[in-house]
Amino acid sequence: MILVLALVAAWLWLDGPWRWVAVGAAAAVEIGETWFWWWLSRRRPTAVGVETLVGRRATVTVPCRPDGQVRVNGELWRARARGAADAGDEVEVVAVDGLTLEVQQCA
Repeated sequence: MILVLALVAAWLWLDGPWRWVAVGAAAAVEIGETWFWWWLSRRRPTAVGVETLVGRRATVTVPCRPDGQVRVNGELWRARARGAADAGDEVEVVAVDGLTLEVQQCA
């Protein structure tokens, strides 16, 4: 946007070499701004998919002996417990097998 404003200003109000200076400076700002936002958006990998649940804490809704159901981030998931977990227990997701979460008791 600043490049467009610089072009308009250079055409209407500036003379001679100042036109080129204004357009060049605006182009440099535009390139720098584009690079900054590109860099900022690429700092972290995108966190999507069921694999992002590993390490999260869940609440058991259906007793896991060994298969049951847990609630993670407000969503219900099938779960397989390493050991036994009763309804209301807090467990940690340690692995994912398809759409089944493998959980264990929190330490």
